[in-house]
Amino acid sequence: MIARVLPLVALVTLSVHAAQPGSASPLPAKLRDITWGKLNFLHTTDTHGWLAGHLQEPSYSADWGDYISFAARMREIAESRDSDLLVIDTGDRVEGNGLYDASDPKGKYLYDILKQQHIDLLSSGNHELYKKNTSEAEYLITVPSFADSYIASNIDILDPNSGELVPLGPRFRKLTTKKKGYRIMAFGFLFDFTGNYNNTKVQRVEDTVKETWFQQAIRDEDVDLFIVLGHVPVRSIEYEAVHKEIRNVRGNITIQFFGGHFHIRDYARYDAQSSALASGRFMETVGFLSIDDVKSSTPNFSRRYIDNNLFSYYHHTGLNKSTFPTEHGQNVSQMIQEARHALDLDYVHGCAPTDFWVDRTPYPGNNSIYTWLETEVLPQSLQNPSRQGKPALAIVNTGAIRFDIFKGPFTQDSTFIVSPFTSGFKYIKDVPLSTAKRIVTLLNGASKILTTTNEQPHGRYCPLAPPQQCARQASDGVESTTRNPIMPQQHAQAVISDSDVEPFPGYTTIDDAGDDGDDTVHSHISFYQVPNVIQTLIPPLDHSSSGEPTTVDLVYLDFIEPYIALAAKFSGFPVNLPADSALYMDGTMTELIQTWIKKNWKCT
Repeated sequence: MIARVLPLVALVTLSVHAAQPGSASPLPAKLRDITWGKLNFLHTTDTHGWLAGHLQEPSYSADWGDYISFAARMREIAESRDSDLLVIDTGDRVEGNGLYDASDPKGKYLYDILKQQHIDLLSSGNHELYKKNTSEAEYLITVPSFADSYIASNIDILDPNSGELVPLGPRFRKLTTKKKGYRIMAFGFLFDFTGNYNNTKVQRVEDTVKETWFQQAIRDEDVDLFIVLGHVPVRSIEYEAVHKEIRNVRGNITIQFFGGHFHIRDYARYDAQSSALASGRFMETVGFLSIDDVKSSTPNFSRRYIDNNLFSYYHHTGLNKSTFPTEHGQNVSQMIQEARHALDLDYVHGCAPTDFWVDRTPYPGNNSIYTWLETEVLPQSLQNPSRQGKPALAIVNTGAIRFDIFKGPFTQDSTFIVSPFTSGFKYIKDVPLSTAKRIVTLLNGASKILTTTNEQPHGRYCPLAPPQQCARQASDGVESTTRNPIMPQQHAQAVISDSDVEPFPGYTTIDDAGDDGDDTVHSHISFYQVPNVIQTLIPPLDHSSSGEPTTVDLVYLDFIEPYIALAAKFSGFPVNLPADSALYMDGTMTELIQTWIKKNWKCT
């Protein structure tokens, strides 16, 4: 049985201001209370550097310092109730915000800010492993900062000092909670990722659970429950494998999973004694989960998705502007402010004439960020003087764009928020246009290709598109009779109408426990599918020809080269990549967008 808790709705009328100067103040809203248990958790995932919060979005305007205060106050409440609270993070802490990406070296300020939070259990995401310098920073800075709290059950790294292949962190952790004395065995996984740099090794989860050390750990009788955290979708083959292995050995023991990667709010029930929580992205969401009757065969689970703002924080702690902040939290907010100033993240490059959305508006469309790229940015920016007489077909994966553009100032911070990656442009010369278009068609059906061929350049979770687009596709591949296949963020939420405050747009989540998971009662936002890749036909610089060309230079982001090679193979085009490719132009996608905005979006 799913533990169902009737939503308690409250209206908070405090004057609230977020910690970072210039950030939007939260709006009055109808709020649902959390349900405390004997064991409680706060969970973040896919924060991607957003430790300053969302300066332009009131619902998510709290910063990491506020979260530190929130966790401390929630821990005080838990202990006053003779309960325990554990803080969890499941990876992808880097790439996606100027606080990480604008510094040299990257993360110069972020790592020190991140470690100020007391995190009981954390794991790596895929973004920590794409590049050598990022994975080494994880090993040399983040892992020591959190010591045995950092768990890497299936990741190894070449130690940059010894050159030996060693575990990125401890394979598991056994801990006992402070108040109730619950004995916990915890594991930390990354999904079956294959796009990592060659200084790291990611073992398949399905193979890891057969390892001797794992089999011995799950047979430890001195354990009350298992916690499985990881950068893994909660509806996945990997978590199916872990759940099955533990359940086969330990019968009815309670198992709590924490996941991520898809950038969505989701909660899955695997069986009566286990559940899994995913807590969104970009510090928009702090997940709360509680368990009562932990040691019984019928534990009670309750979840809540907390909007990351001081309005919600004050309500759930019962505190206010003067009583809520901790000195430590305020000091960390000051650290963030100083880092943002040092990086000049508020410097304005131009002013957007309107909002451009990743998936809140149909594509193609006037307010689609991808239509803007296709029709304006790419045609006017992609240039190779040595190929000026040659037309080009440019291909960009939609996942290269990470966030929306809001009407108004486009800052240095915005540059990295929209596209934080260091991918540049490569090309294959003189490709028949019909073949180039066929490659686009194949890439936009890439999930079917990869499924039928078992070729997965970066792992099974469709990395061409934005992560949140992949949830339904991945869920369809999980065979289970114990799960409700409802996916989050796709449906309107039941409206609670006993308050005069009108709901404003936000997440309206439906998951395996119903439609009451969001702490804030929002009005519905529609989300639209986008393709894996977009394409732009670019005429020759010298305008030497008109009409549709016969051959083109096939230009693409270097990140997707393995997929270009695979699609070319299926289209019958003989090309050997990377040998047959070359650099098309200097600079990255991020720099290209910023340069275009400086030139075209003047502030009046």
